[in-house]
Amino acid sequence: MTTSIPSTQRHRLPKLRQSLAIFRYSARALTLTWTTHRQLTLFLAGLTLVAGLLPAGIAYLGKLIVDGVVVASQSGLEFDRWAVYRVLALEAMAVALLAGSQQGLSLCQSLLRVLLGHKVNGMILEKALTLDMAHFEDSEFYDKMSRARQEASTRPLSLINRTFGLVKDGLSLLTYGGLLLQFSALAVGILMAAAIPAFVAETRFAGEAFRLFRWRVPETREQHYLEVLLAREDFAMEVKLYQLGPMLLHRYHTLFERLYREDRALTIRRSVWSYLLSLVSTIAFYAAYVWIVWEAIAGQISLGELTMYLVVFRQGQTTFAGILTSIGGMYEDSLYLSNLYEFLEEEIPEPRGFACSGPQPGDGIRFENVSFSYPGNAEPALCNVSFHLRPGEKLAIVGKNGSGKTTLIKLLTRLYAPDSGRILLDGRDLQDWDLDVLQRRIGVIFQNFVRYQFTVGENVGVGDVQHLLDRSRWQIAAEKSTACTFIETLPDGFETRLGRWFRGGRELSGGQWQKIALSRAFMRTGADILVLDEPTSAVDAEAEVEIFNQLRAVTQTQMAILISHRFSTVRMADQILVLVAGKIVERGTHDQLMRLNGHYAQLFTLQAAGYR
Repeated sequence: MTTSIPSTQRHRLPKLRQSLAIFRYSARALTLTWTTHRQLTLFLAGLTLVAGLLPAGIAYLGKLIVDGVVVASQSGLEFDRWAVYRVLALEAMAVALLAGSQQGLSLCQSLLRVLLGHKVNGMILEKALTLDMAHFEDSEFYDKMSRARQEASTRPLSLINRTFGLVKDGLSLLTYGGLLLQFSALAVGILMAAAIPAFVAETRFAGEAFRLFRWRVPETREQHYLEVLLAREDFAMEVKLYQLGPMLLHRYHTLFERLYREDRALTIRRSVWSYLLSLVSTIAFYAAYVWIVWEAIAGQISLGELTMYLVVFRQGQTTFAGILTSIGGMYEDSLYLSNLYEFLEEEIPEPRGFACSGPQPGDGIRFENVSFSYPGNAEPALCNVSFHLRPGEKLAIVGKNGSGKTTLIKLLTRLYAPDSGRILLDGRDLQDWDLDVLQRRIGVIFQNFVRYQFTVGENVGVGDVQHLLDRSRWQIAAEKSTACTFIETLPDGFETRLGRWFRGGRELSGGQWQKIALSRAFMRTGADILVLDEPTSAVDAEAEVEIFNQLRAVTQTQMAILISHRFSTVRMADQILVLVAGKIVERGTHDQLMRLNGHYAQLFTLQAAGYR
């Protein structure tokens, strides 16, 4: 015969299992701390044992001193006095050792805090390097990463400290209990029962604080974004000219006030309940106090035992409350730490490609009926796109904003994978290539390139990190992009720091920055595919002609894909694709498309009319 479990209990069981399961992060935090610095972890454990065992010993020595003083004062013997002094010396040494162990614990915790924070942040950044572009363009995933970064660098050590504190307080409580049992088992029960209500309330409020933290991560990110808009130099010009400052500041304050009201409500409730429930412990202590004093007056215990029991009961009550607080804190830390591991354990598809070459060398790039939609977007960014680009050929892609031009480049560089169709390089599907090998064959300048706050040489060198500090390659790449003419005028040439974030930095014009970014693409001397997304949008017409004449001269054997809104540059391409809403609507040379008198010819004519 089986016994059925009432529905209310069945409802509570999953919650109980969930609450207990959260403590599994204690073991993971301990492993993390151990791998961060083993010696410090061992010192922390050893000092925890010392700090846990000594308090009860000190209380017992205090009892011996008081009783010894009473005996010595009654007997008047010199021997009894020296016995008291010896115990007093032992107590002094024990107190000094306890103080040393507590200071050592503080030292270990301070050193581990720095090391552990660095290690956890490193783990988060390493994980970020494995993510796909889809993760970075997903707001929900950004919330997950923000939650991991906000608290995870401090919570692991907090959890470890509480875990070791739990061990320390547990040892102290065992020794206190052993002493207090000599007086009464009921007193031990009172000591423990009085601390439970505060523990229950603390655990509940910890859960509420964590849920509040998770719910409002988007608002916290928005608040941080407003700070960036108001304080960063790259936004300062537009914020000032459009007089956006007061509006942004008002929005920042409004967001803060809403978050503060939520925090204030929770903090007030937490404080009020903590105070009310602490009164339970106070009442229990003074009830025991009266009991112990009563026994001393009745002659049932000595004056030394009275002193010891009062100290033990007070410290035992405080220690047990500390244990429950540690458990509640561990629960809270584990909740926050779950954010870290939720992020670190995010499933990333393993790259399946390991090929370093294709079966048809020299075949170039083929797009075969490639379609792609961004996650969460029903409209396709590309639809059945097909073309063939041979080595040495130059391909231009034109179209309105949002027509799919940059998306095509993201697929070619394997930042995304097609939903359907294939992209082939040298006759092999792009997904079968080793990603590092593939990306080393491609030199890219994106329209929204990064302006690194590094030196000029490093800004160029990041185009090929394997030769980041190769000055000769810097020179060659800068000459190809025609950037040498202004680099030579800078105070320290290639050693000049760029940007305004650091002392001595020099700011460049938009066109100069674009030439630096173009140099990066030329850093990859082994790249046979060059991708240029609006590479001359910030330069003047004369510089543009110079750059493209140079481009044709230095890329005679390379495949080049050019995205541009300037038709004076795309007409130089061997083949032009016209994209509309993700579809190729026209293709051919400039002359062929002009004779077709279609979409390209209309756009070219409109643009040419603007120069008349």
